[in-house]
Amino acid sequence: MFDEETINTLENPRKIEFESMAQDYMEDARKHHELYLLKGSRIELDNAVDSYIDAIKFNPNMAEAYYRLASLLWDKGEINLSSAIEQCVSAVNISPDNPNARIYAGYFFEMAKQYNEAEKEYKAAIKINPLKAARSRLSLASLYMDKMHYNGINMKDLSQSLYYMLSGGLSIALDYPSVKMIYKNIGKNLSVMFYDLLGNIYEKTKNYARAIKTYDAAANNVGRNDFYYKKIGDINIKNEDIIDAKNSYIKALENNPNDRELLVKLATLTRVYFEDDIKTAIDCYSRLLELEEDNAKIYYELGHLYLKKEDFINSINAFNMALEKENDNPFYHNALAYALVRAEQYEEACDHYKFAIDQNPDPEWTSVVCQAVSSLYFKVFDDVDTAMSFLKTAIMLDEDNDEAFVELGDIYSECDDIDSAIKSYCEAIKLNPKNFSAYNKCAMALWQKDYIEEAIIAYNKAINIKPDYYQAYNNLGVIYLDGIRNLKEAERLFEKAISLNENYVMPYFNMGRVYEARGKKIEAAKTYQKALELNEVSEEIDSERIREKLYGLFEV
Repeated sequence: MFDEETINTLENPRKIEFESMAQDYMEDARKHHELYLLKGSRIELDNAVDSYIDAIKFNPNMAEAYYRLASLLWDKGEINLSSAIEQCVSAVNISPDNPNARIYAGYFFEMAKQYNEAEKEYKAAIKINPLKAARSRLSLASLYMDKMHYNGINMKDLSQSLYYMLSGGLSIALDYPSVKMIYKNIGKNLSVMFYDLLGNIYEKTKNYARAIKTYDAAANNVGRNDFYYKKIGDINIKNEDIIDAKNSYIKALENNPNDRELLVKLATLTRVYFEDDIKTAIDCYSRLLELEEDNAKIYYELGHLYLKKEDFINSINAFNMALEKENDNPFYHNALAYALVRAEQYEEACDHYKFAIDQNPDPEWTSVVCQAVSSLYFKVFDDVDTAMSFLKTAIMLDEDNDEAFVELGDIYSECDDIDSAIKSYCEAIKLNPKNFSAYNKCAMALWQKDYIEEAIIAYNKAINIKPDYYQAYNNLGVIYLDGIRNLKEAERLFEKAISLNENYVMPYFNMGRVYEARGKKIEAAKTYQKALELNEVSEEIDSERIREKLYGLFEV
């Protein structure tokens, strides 16, 4: 309703009236708050929240309203840890000598694993009133136990925990509210340590089923679900129970949505094992960005995920954001270039590819980038000379790059320099005798030069390396059909190609030619018709070519 500056400018009687109204709202809020703690009533919780907010409206200098409101809004799940801490720090700034404000601030700092800040607040609360500081001392004892729970036991934290536990116990008579806190915090942490010890024993003895049951019981009985479900997820990963691991990490994140380690684990697991669940991975990286908005790597990973969705605009935006953080990173330039190619923004893509090449972080990697640029210049810009120049650079950077020789052969083949194409394909085969694509393309070039026997050998090599290589079966069938006129063998090869890929147009078209050569016009017509139907989707060849064969069957 009114900010602090406005209230301070009011006439003194009016200001007193507002402060009185704020005090009334505070009393009302305390009553609802107490009833909420006793009954767990959602209505009382909402009423307490409303009253604390009204108290702050009429008097923004009421420290108690800030830290109590923070605790209730946290219980409702309406604010995150950062906001709760901010509220409590405001209370401390308003009233630095209020021990409760310090304790609440310390509690939320501890929840956020900011142990040093929590320790400062608890110690500040003790210093305000050392004789009535049982809660602060016991909170410190709980803090050190919590640190050991997450970071491992060490003598310094253990001795500090024991000291504050004992001193807090001795001063308990002067601070009665601490009795509840002992039961809640110290008892809880002892239970936590028991579950941790038992779970670790089961893990070390590789009794993972028992370990999971122990951690599951811990999550149900002492809370800290994020920690225990994370441990269960880690065990599931060891057991290769990937689905259970993913579900465990999701449960953990429900209880602590800002746990960076959890977000990274779930995002990585989803990307590797659940490639179709792009949404979950994107959600994880988007949440990570809220925690680390300057982390270029997160934008980079997001860019790749959007690429998988074929959301090229968001992909380009993500890679651009990564480059804003690290403009000299060649890998980010390369990724952006690829996204731009998918979006058909070819000229800009070339600029980013060239930048990545100039940086040359690794010769083998840069060689592959040179291939990508070469492909652009050849297929998009129809610039053969520049395309060859980049391919030769790729080969110079990595002499073992067999794929660069294959692409060089493709360019020679397109330019009808078949002899040079064969030499390039053969060079690729020398570098990688398992390169089935090089054998297939070399066979096609040999067939063009009428080296029929050599072409057959090359196709068979490709098939031996890759038995499901349906293109090679089709191409070999063409040689038996058109080169040797062995219709039976050609038919067998086309049938094999179709069995490996029922949507592949060419073997249907070629099988129609086999039937036509045998005078089986009905079978040929059916096969040509099938090829025509499939080609409407894949557009492998000119449909008019199929129609000519189909209609020509029945011409007089």
